[in-house]
Amino acid sequence: MIARYIGIAVLLFLPMPIIIVVLSSFTAAGYLSFPIKGLSLRWYAEFLGSADWLRVLGTSALLALIGALVSTGACFAAAWAVVRHKVRFGATYETILLAPLIFPHAAIGVIMIVTLSSLGWLGTFSGLVLVHCILTIPYAYRPVAAALRKSDAALEEAAASLGARPWRTFWMVTLPAVRPGLVTSLLFTFIISFDEVTVTLFLVGPFVMTLPVQVFSEVLESASPIIAAVSAALVLFTSAMVFILDRVIGIQFFVERD
Repeated sequence: MIARYIGIAVLLFLPMPIIIVVLSSFTAAGYLSFPIKGLSLRWYAEFLGSADWLRVLGTSALLALIGALVSTGACFAAAWAVVRHKVRFGATYETILLAPLIFPHAAIGVIMIVTLSSLGWLGTFSGLVLVHCILTIPYAYRPVAAALRKSDAALEEAAASLGARPWRTFWMVTLPAVRPGLVTSLLFTFIISFDEVTVTLFLVGPFVMTLPVQVFSEVLESASPIIAAVSAALVLFTSAMVFILDRVIGIQFFVERD
């Protein structure tokens, strides 16, 4: 009985911060407050009408898109080598690809400061792309590798024996078989990159800024309800992406064991 009450309490508590942020975004007051004072869409209008906010939104979207495409493509090549060609030390390669999940993000941020400084990429969009690709590789590799392991290699061999060229075999046989893994990889890496703030906080500069880092900076400087409006929009966007992924592919495709 006690366990049931604890479970209910946890389920009620978990969404409360999100609910409070969403409700606060509709306040008519000029400062963050809860309970809210009046209802207004003013802060959403200011967000959508602000060139600065739209610029960082565009930067985050472009960064996430490039990161998702590069990470998914690189992980497909790596998974193809490990799963299909059974390269030596394949397990070691997989461990290296999953390594970003092990290290604290603060440590990664410090390491990337040193690395990007030596390359002259600190505070640049190219530097952020490189770092976001590294951070999202673990999330890209697992679903792609799982899809390749589930696909039937005999179908590819049969197509080749019938005279199909390698590119046609890939396009007509391999790609349809691994498409769920590729879609899962693209969506998950996009979400992870778009919402990333901890490592990015170390690496942004005066000429490049992402939406989550901008929200964090605004929290430190002011208590404007526009922060709640942007945060609510981020929650809605991320929830929509996860819902689409679950409806199209299924979340279990990502979390299930290979």
